[in-house]
Amino acid sequence: MKHFSMIRSFQLADFFTLANAACGALMVFLAAAYIGTQSLDTFMLAAAMAPAALVFDVLDGRIARWRHQASALGRELDSLADVISFGVGPATLAYAGGMRGGWDVAILIFFVCCGVSRLARYNVTAESLSAGSAKVPYFEGTPIPTSVFLVLLMSVAAWQERLGEQMWFGATTLGPWGLHPLSLAFLASGSLMISTIRIPKL
Repeated sequence: MKHFSMIRSFQLADFFTLANAACGALMVFLAAAYIGTQSLDTFMLAAAMAPAALVFDVLDGRIARWRHQASALGRELDSLADVISFGVGPATLAYAGGMRGGWDVAILIFFVCCGVSRLARYNVTAESLSAGSAKVPYFEGTPIPTSVFLVLLMSVAAWQERLGEQMWFGATTLGPWGLHPLSLAFLASGSLMISTIRIPKL
């Protein structure tokens, strides 16, 4: 069992972080399944993974502080899980929902890259910002879990049967590529993540 010493070194909070990542992975798989089935239930179940991941994301931090077990490993695990659940997951859901024009795909890639950059910046600056404490006083840029609101937006569109060719605001062509104006919400979200806006951390 010495080869699995890393797993034995995990703290309780780390398992909640892994549950966050599992929700994100399941969101991706269900979104992919929706492309083939076009089942509203499948889409809504995929979307439900985002708030479920958010619950685990909140709990892992609280448990780490409660047990005084915050660590660099836990912070890295949290960031990697967040990339899946709040970056790749929502982007995949949007793609499955019909944002498949060339500009849509470029925007979704931009959104994911912004999320990755936002988390990397947080990890680099967390130690200096916390001034030796376990809690960082503020975020620079909007936190990546705010993408839950984008998933909620897509869920409402799905519920109203406004995905695919019926997507809100329709579609247009700009140059060689297609664009669904609804994808601009992802552009705005990504841009806010990499901004220097300071948001107090509760």
